[in-house]
Amino acid sequence: MPARPIPRSMHRPRSRSHVALSLFAFTAAAAFVLVTVVDPYSGATASPYFQVPGAASDRYKGEAAQSLLVASTVANAVVIDSYTINEPEPEPAPAPVAAASATSPGPVSAAPAAVPDPGSAQAYAYGAVASRGWGEDQYSCLVSLWNKESGWRVNAMNSSSGAYGIPQSLPGSKMASAGSDWETNAGTQIEWGLGYISGRYGTPCGAWGHSVDVGWY
Repeated sequence: MPARPIPRSMHRPRSRSHVALSLFAFTAAAAFVLVTVVDPYSGATASPYFQVPGAASDRYKGEAAQSLLVASTVANAVVIDSYTINEPEPEPAPAPVAAASATSPGPVSAAPAAVPDPGSAQAYAYGAVASRGWGEDQYSCLVSLWNKESGWRVNAMNSSSGAYGIPQSLPGSKMASAGSDWETNAGTQIEWGLGYISGRYGTPCGAWGHSVDVGWY
């Protein structure tokens, strides 16, 4: 009995399988090619200058160094400018303070003296001070000075130095230039004392200031 021919429809599955196999092979080859072309890390197409990190080509070594130098220069400039702008203004120098004066103080004044009793030694001194053109302030200084020295006693004597009389003349005999009665006459002693004060200290307040400072005149 002769063989029956295979129907045409039975060959179609083999043809489809062959086509699918060919398509798979083509896709695999295309994928292999793309893997070698596409950068798997960045997704961008690899360039012929792609380098493994840390292995830059000689072509770009100079450019990279120059870029780093420029970046460093710009950064330093920004820091310097920022520092200059933000730098605080220097504090003004403190105003100089005048040193305390080392000169001696001015004339020392005394408490106002009471009106002297008429006929007393102080009443005589009050007139003698006025006759020299000095004011009542000078009379007050004279009263304070001779209160301290002798208490206005004609016969006051310092047992240590020998100074004598109202003005405490040292020695007492110096007052003889004003009168022979220098031992007992208050007027003679006062005249001599005012002459001494005028010649040595200028005024009774000058003599009083010296006495306050050093304890004597």
